[in-house]
Amino acid sequence: MSDVLTQNSIKIHGTAETKEEAIAEANELLLAVGAVTNDYLASMLERENSVSTYMGNYLAIPHGTNEGKDAILASALSFVRYAKPIDWNGEEVRFVVGIAGKEGGHLDILSKIAIIFSDEDEVEKLLKAPSDEAVFALLSEVNED
Repeated sequence: MSDVLTQNSIKIHGTAETKEEAIAEANELLLAVGAVTNDYLASMLERENSVSTYMGNYLAIPHGTNEGKDAILASALSFVRYAKPIDWNGEEVRFVVGIAGKEGGHLDILSKIAIIFSDEDEVEKLLKAPSDEAVFALLSEVNED
């Protein structure tokens, strides 16, 4: 399996101001690395409308619906950090991790992300990381089997 997270799919200076813009920004990174087709964004927005992807500790993990799986070309993650919190149904989000999971691969990815973000010290390190490279180093375990 190739790495699901690359430095090209990390953006530490997100520009979105709304939940929908943040989902689109996460999707743009997935598109840029060739993990999804243009149809995936609609699936991500549909998922968010049915159930919030807010996870706690400033984290949201938008991903597509089961019906949107045909828009996934490869398993991948995107990571966007925001200096100003995004209002996510009344919760503050500073990290948006977009997930595209091919053939059920998203479950393993989700569990690895959840473990990292359940540690408040790790969240603090991610908030303070000075570069895309530093974030990549902090999240590198998502690429381990």
